[in-house]
Amino acid sequence: MSIEVANESGVEVDETALVELAGHVLGRMGINPLAELSILVIDAGAMAELHEQWMGEPGPTDVLAFPMDELRPNTGRDEDASPDPALLGDVVLCPQVAEKQAAEAGHSAQDELELLCTHGILHLLGYDHAEPEEHAEMFGLQDELLGAWREVRRKP
Repeated sequence: MSIEVANESGVEVDETALVELAGHVLGRMGINPLAELSILVIDAGAMAELHEQWMGEPGPTDVLAFPMDELRPNTGRDEDASPDPALLGDVVLCPQVAEKQAAEAGHSAQDELELLCTHGILHLLGYDHAEPEEHAEMFGLQDELLGAWREVRRKP
């Protein structure tokens, strides 16, 4: 996988962990190893501009996903399928918003960024949560992927 991180936020984040997490998620989802993903970490002002421009909503948000290639949910999870390489797109994270959400949830800002990164990748892969069934599927998968990631990280 080609996974690039650009941190333009002015906030220190564990970029290596985000790359490793993204590789884990894409691998578990069966995405072709030649796929490309970009993770951009930006400040609240820049995120507010993107949020307004692309979603028509004021203020910063926690994560935005900008897909490049059209992929269907469950791409690569079919054992018989051989997913093509793809330019997946961009996941944009805002650590200032993540820090606030982490404090409310009672976990670290890095844990929140990892959750948001996983969430953004699932959006790039075609998952959504507008309908109750979609919400259950996407958040269930998100929890499964993060749980597996955290198990891998705990092993020596």
